[in-house]
Amino acid sequence: MTTKSLIVCFGEMLIDFVPDTAGVSLAESHGFLKAPGGAPANVACAITKLGGSSAFIGKVGEDEFGRMLVNILKKNGVNSKGVRFDQQARTALAFVTLKHNGEREFMFYRNPSADMLLKESELDIKMIKQASIFLYGSISLISDPCRSAHMAAMKAAKEAGVLLSYDPNVRLPLWPSAQAARDGIKSIWNQADFIKVSDDEVEFLTQKDPQKEDVVMSLWHDQLKLLVITDGGKGCRYFTKSFKGKVDGFSVKTIDTTGAGDAFVGALLVSIAKNPSIMQDEAKLKEALTFANACGAIATTQKGAIPALPTMSDAQALIAQSKAK
Repeated sequence: MTTKSLIVCFGEMLIDFVPDTAGVSLAESHGFLKAPGGAPANVACAITKLGGSSAFIGKVGEDEFGRMLVNILKKNGVNSKGVRFDQQARTALAFVTLKHNGEREFMFYRNPSADMLLKESELDIKMIKQASIFLYGSISLISDPCRSAHMAAMKAAKEAGVLLSYDPNVRLPLWPSAQAARDGIKSIWNQADFIKVSDDEVEFLTQKDPQKEDVVMSLWHDQLKLLVITDGGKGCRYFTKSFKGKVDGFSVKTIDTTGAGDAFVGALLVSIAKNPSIMQDEAKLKEALTFANACGAIATTQKGAIPALPTMSDAQALIAQSKAK
């Protein structure tokens, strides 16, 4: 893999504590399983598991959990040269409740956590400029100094001609208010080349029906090359300057939806890094989205985000199996 197909993922990496029994509240849970999490880090691992090349940039605490997370990145073949350790702050924690349908609720411990304290001076700018794609979310926009580091990283990537990929990953409990979340998420909206949002996030951002095309199109902007709306198990919808459509999802036995969107994004970015022209070629884009849908579906069939990430052959097997039906 050349460095030009490197995908740099920026943002938070934390520990998710997932109850050992699904369908109970945090208070009712007896035991918790420790699982690495944080959307940008999950995407970085999704990419390498599919044979792509990725790096993660962010900050963890100089503590057992922080060291564990960096080791997980290394074990997954993710370049961790851009990770910094904070001497004072702890690695972030999130307690996640799994409802019976596999959906989640979050309770975060971050006051402040190490990921929020990444400074602009700690960025590996050289690595960012070498990337083919720079991926980020919105959690890193919530407070400074991380917000300033995020803006500087985006600016460096943009100036170097790197494709900017935005997956907001709305986590309401982390923002001061719902309106602050909407404003913060939209504050960098018009700079992205590629945006992926879920149907729920479309509804949250627009406060309208996410199934209506004019509602989705209100999120379009002129710099965009591709807008993808994920509709859970139903698949996804795609919009470019010259074409639009939908790609069906795969039906699987869902256990835990954590990391499904990250597996989807990782898979799509691997395809785009290999061949950026797929964003102008509808047949190839549909193929890439089918592959991404398969990866997202497989990620829901076991607990935890990173352990559930699929390989290339897992995804190809699911696609082949559904074609045979």
